[in-house]
Amino acid sequence: MKIKFNKIILFALLILLSCKKNDRIETQKVVKKPNIIFLFSDDQRAGTIHVLGNKEIITPNIDKLANEGLSFVNASIMGSMSGAVCAPSRAMLMTGRSLFNIEPSGSVIDSSYITLPKTLEKAGYNTFHIGKWHNGQESFQRSFSGGSRIFFGGMHSHYNVPTYEYNVKGDYSIDNRNELSKVHSSELYADAAIKFIDNYSSEEPFYLNVSFQAPHDPREMPKKYMEMYNIEDLSLPPNFLPMHPFPNGELNIRDEWLAGYPRTPQEIRANIASYYAMITHLDEQIGRVLKSLKEKGLIENTIIIFAGDNGLAVGQHGLMGKQNLYEHSINVPLIFKGPDIPTGIKTNSSSYLFDIYPTLCDLVGISIPSTVNGKSLKPVINGKIKQRRKAQLFAYKNFQRSVRKDNWKLIKYNVKGTITTQLFNLKEDPFETNNISENKAYKEQLNDMTALMQELMIEYNDSVDLEKPGWGVSVLPAWVDQIDPKRVSYLKELAKKERAMRGFN
Repeated sequence: MKIKFNKIILFALLILLSCKKNDRIETQKVVKKPNIIFLFSDDQRAGTIHVLGNKEIITPNIDKLANEGLSFVNASIMGSMSGAVCAPSRAMLMTGRSLFNIEPSGSVIDSSYITLPKTLEKAGYNTFHIGKWHNGQESFQRSFSGGSRIFFGGMHSHYNVPTYEYNVKGDYSIDNRNELSKVHSSELYADAAIKFIDNYSSEEPFYLNVSFQAPHDPREMPKKYMEMYNIEDLSLPPNFLPMHPFPNGELNIRDEWLAGYPRTPQEIRANIASYYAMITHLDEQIGRVLKSLKEKGLIENTIIIFAGDNGLAVGQHGLMGKQNLYEHSINVPLIFKGPDIPTGIKTNSSSYLFDIYPTLCDLVGISIPSTVNGKSLKPVINGKIKQRRKAQLFAYKNFQRSVRKDNWKLIKYNVKGTITTQLFNLKEDPFETNNISENKAYKEQLNDMTALMQELMIEYNDSVDLEKPGWGVSVLPAWVDQIDPKRVSYLKELAKKERAMRGFN
């Protein structure tokens, strides 16, 4: 009887152990690292998403991401030391490093810095890139283990884009270039993303980087998207000006040639319409990618990030481009959606794009490399803190500096020895139209913000010193003075064609 009883106990223990083993297997399935899709737009400023406040733009798919995720409405780029603002923006994003801790132009990434995709690859991710890469072929090859429809460059027509498939040897010579496609770049890249998702069969998680060219000019898109917008119905921005009120150091640059001087309401509305139309077309392609993810059964275990590489003026402050430090040019979209990320939340927490790197590491449970300067936004996402940074520094070349803290924004210019100062209360003046720097009532605030600017410049390794003549730095030449005159003439002709396309000479 005792033997029989012992057998019963042994049998029960075996069942219990079996259950525990199965529990471990189930637990392993649950804790499998999530996939990551990073959807990156080009020249898309904040304020171009319907559900986040712009009632004139059509963005149903990005709206859905925002409704199902968390939006950082105060996300920004740090700035640029070159006219091609998107290059350093992308280099900062990929390295998690701040502006003064990367190669200044952003055209290459130092091999001593571990890029985001490389860190994810070491943690077991398959890393795959589609679309624009503006940081050099060698940097790309060190970063990704696969790719398709790769565009090495800053800008191009959205048709017949010169792209490549991933080459193990890193040979991206013209002989290995894809056949030119008449498909619009946004559709081309979305098609490649859908193909990747549909064919993905590995048990390992993936990091899919989809870097669109839109809505960067030339503003080309299928006609039906332009027809969604009536130019006369579009609002002029409250800070519309015919011309910028003073020299900012970079008024004669390719971006600024896309509209005539003085700016007119009619031409700016036409530019806004084409800008919005490109974003709506892009939005539809994003919807197609997300639909394929859902149909594959992967959407529940995928972190989705949507962001833009920099903002754009499009008529605000008399400007067209991004070579300035106003909110329209530094503020960008940033949305996180995925497992354990709250839904339908907007946070005012200040953040930089290069905070995405440590945030993703934190969200998927891997170590953040020591070379990363950014701060993880996970505590904000989890609701543990409301504000990640007390203040932010912004820079354009060595003649524009800005600092933002709470509702206050200070911008300083040093152009040919002339110092110009702007102070704004962003709560009362979100469009930065009322410069109160010379109002005696705000003298203390001006002094505090100036001291804060100098403090942050030291913290971020900025060589500018506000106390020194010429800020203690050599003059960086204007963009137009660095470019071959033939190239300048060519780009001016392209700008003329673009203006003519919208009916302006």
